[in-house]
Amino acid sequence: MTKEEARQKLKELRVYIDDLDRRITQLLNERTRVVEEIGQVKRDADMPVYEPDREERVFANVRSVTSDDPLAQQAVRRIFERIMEEMRQIQRLRMESNGESAGKP
Repeated sequence: MTKEEARQKLKELRVYIDDLDRRITQLLNERTRVVEEIGQVKRDADMPVYEPDREERVFANVRSVTSDDPLAQQAVRRIFERIMEEMRQIQRLRMESNGESAGKP
């Protein structure tokens, strides 16, 4: 492969990555909207934001689709830990904006 062919291939792959990033962002925003609904239900029922058992079920769910994928299961777990941390923060902020306690952590 020549450098020019490599540059062209990289350009094509980067366009694809940009599209994937936009789709990931759309999915994260969709997940956030659902999390906000969950937060409302939790507020109405006076339930805590943090549910460790539920988080473990989320990890098990995403692990079930990563067995042969290039992204290692531990990497997927770390990514989802970060996603869920951000989602808990969103729930807390919504509760605080309503003058309610958000629970821990």
